[in-house]
Amino acid sequence: MTSCTILETLRRLPEEAELLSGGPLNRRPVVNSHVHLPPNFSAFDSVGQLIKASSDQHVEVLGVSNYYDYSIYEDFAAQARSAGIFPLFGCEIIARLEDLASAGVRINDPGNAGKMYICGKGIIGFSSPSARATQLLEIIRGSDSARMARMARKLCEVFAGCGVTLDLDAPAIVQRVVDRHNLPAHTVYLQERHLAGAFAEEFLRLVAPADRAGKLAQVFSAQPTHDASDAGKVANDIRSYLMKAGRKAFVEETFVSFDEARELVLQLGGIPCYPTLADGANPICAFEDPIDKMIADIAARGIYAAELIPIRNSPETLKAYARAMRSAGLILLGGTEHNTPDMLPIEPACRGGSAVSEDIKDMFWQGACVSAAHQYLAARGRRGYVDSNGVLNSDFNDNEERVEYFSRLGSAVIAAYLRGGS
Repeated sequence: MTSCTILETLRRLPEEAELLSGGPLNRRPVVNSHVHLPPNFSAFDSVGQLIKASSDQHVEVLGVSNYYDYSIYEDFAAQARSAGIFPLFGCEIIARLEDLASAGVRINDPGNAGKMYICGKGIIGFSSPSARATQLLEIIRGSDSARMARMARKLCEVFAGCGVTLDLDAPAIVQRVVDRHNLPAHTVYLQERHLAGAFAEEFLRLVAPADRAGKLAQVFSAQPTHDASDAGKVANDIRSYLMKAGRKAFVEETFVSFDEARELVLQLGGIPCYPTLADGANPICAFEDPIDKMIADIAARGIYAAELIPIRNSPETLKAYARAMRSAGLILLGGTEHNTPDMLPIEPACRGGSAVSEDIKDMFWQGACVSAAHQYLAARGRRGYVDSNGVLNSDFNDNEERVEYFSRLGSAVIAAYLRGGS
C-alpha cells in the first residue's frame, strides 16, 4: 500500500448519506488513539509487533501520533487494514509559549515552564505535506537534530570525566535505531530517550557488573535510584540526573511557537488537540489546575479537543478531568503512548491497572469517531470538524449537534471499513 492508497481507502468508502443510512457500529470497540511507533522511541520494535498485540487484545481502532516524520504510517495503514483495524493518523509537536515561560507556568511538562505538547488528530496531509507544513517540519527537525548532537557530546564528556569512555555521537545513535528497527536513516529524528538508551546500553557493555553502581554514583553525583544492571532503568536515571534542565548534559531546547505548532497541525489537515497530564504530575501543573481555567485557556487558543493518557492518572482524577472537559464541549480521546520500554496493554487503563470507567470509555470512543469522520471528509476534500484555519464546522445549530453528527458519521465510517466496504 502506498501513501496515496491510504487516503484512497477512505475515498472509496460510500458517500456520506449512504454511510449514515447503513448505521453506526453496533458496539463500542476497544480504542486507543495515541501510540508511538519507531523511529520514535517506542515499546514496539516494529509495526507488525504493534498490530499483532492489538489484534491479540481485540483492539479495532488504533491511532498513531508520531513526532516529525510520518513515513511509517504507510506500513501501519497497510498492516492495520489486513488485521481489520481502523487506523487513526495523528501527530505530536512541542511548542514554547513565551508568556507562560516568562511567568514560570508549567503546562503539560512538569519540568519545563512554558513547554507545551500539542497533538493533531485525524491528519491526512502526512503523505504529501503542504509547502508550509514542510517548512515548519524542517525547522523543528533541524533544531532538534542540533540539540541532540550537542547533548550526545556532553554526555560523552560527563562519562569520560568519570573514567568511562563511551564512543557515541548522534550519527552512531541514529544507526542503532536504523539497525534495531530496519528503517531508513533519513526518517530518524533522535529523542532524549534514544540518547539515554544508547548510553545506558554502552555503559553496561563496557563496565563490569561489580563496578556499575559506584561508577554511576560518580557520574550522577548521586546514588542511582534504579537497578544498575537494567538498561531501561539506567536510561531513566541518565535522563533524570544528566539530561534535564540544570543538569550536566542539558542543552537548551529550541521550539516553534504555539501558533506555529497549531498551524502545522492544520496544515497537515488535522484537529488541534491538547494532551492533558493532570495528576501525571505532582503537584498538577499550574496551567491545568483548576480544570475550568485550563479548559477556558485551551478553547481561547483554538483547541477543541483534548486527550488523556489514563495510565498516568488515578481513576478519580481521570473522571474529574474527562467529565469536565467533555461537559465543556471538548471532544475527548484516550491513549497509552507506549513511548517507554514498558509493554503495557493496548487498551488504556488508569494508574496501577485500574479500569477506565464505562462513561469515560464512551467519551474516548466518541472522540475517536469524530476523528474518523474528520479524516474521512478531509480525505475527500471536504470540510471536516475544523477547517484549514482551525474554525469549527458551522453547519450545525450548536456544538453538541456538531459533535453528535460527527460521532455518528465516524461510527458509520468505521463500521463500513470494518465490513470491508472500500
